[in-house]
Amino acid sequence: MALPHVVSSPSSTSLTPSPSFKSKPPFKSLSPPTIALRRCKLNSFRCSSSSFSDDVVELPLFPLPLVLFPGAILPLQIFEFRYRIMMHTLLQSDLRFGVVYSDSVSGSAAEVGCVGEVVKHERLVDDRFFLICKGQERFRVTNLVRTKPYLLGEVTWLEDRPSGEENLDSLANEVEILMKEVIRLSNRLNGKAEKEVQDLRRNQFPTPFSFFVGSTFEGAPREQQALLELEDTAARLKRERETLRNTLNYLTAASAVKDVFPSSS
Repeated sequence: MALPHVVSSPSSTSLTPSPSFKSKPPFKSLSPPTIALRRCKLNSFRCSSSSFSDDVVELPLFPLPLVLFPGAILPLQIFEFRYRIMMHTLLQSDLRFGVVYSDSVSGSAAEVGCVGEVVKHERLVDDRFFLICKGQERFRVTNLVRTKPYLLGEVTWLEDRPSGEENLDSLANEVEILMKEVIRLSNRLNGKAEKEVQDLRRNQFPTPFSFFVGSTFEGAPREQQALLELEDTAARLKRERETLRNTLNYLTAASAVKDVFPSSS
């Protein structure tokens, strides 16, 4: 599920609203670009760390022009030689690798990413792979171990800090209400039936729900990356609330224009 017309909050990068829901292809066929890790030097790859965990582990890294969130499903097609090598290695181990967002314009990659666990795979006769992956833990890259044949980094795990006196359930409920309104208005603008939107939270606790909300902001990867990097559930939900409010204002104005000038839609 992807939310349309995502209008980011003033504190985030300006984004152009998209006109409609994005439909995902069965598989994302991606060839990772040559990258330099953001705010890090490739020869040392030393980055700041604010993780609660002191455990350092090695993890294969897969730079992609998208952001993976914990709990999200990611279909991939692997065809580049170095990542086929990575898959052969993973099939003999724990089927986990790190997805890091790579900006296609600047060529830089984020230091915070999300583990993708292969839950289903199919190997083709030409040695390509079709994968279904699920987002697991977040991590921060602290050191680059090697770059060939594929990136391998040392990472520490990230966890959200306690949110103090914040009422996380109340924040999550506010965000869910705004999401339902965004979906309702978007359906109206696209000529779809205004059906009542069903339960979006599905009894999720606030933290996994905040990741689910972030995963719906497709077409706004920089905003998604900012949400992924936050280590406070309340701060993440508040930022999502602001983004959804801006989006709702945009859709409300567009709906009003459509009512006055039906032919302009």
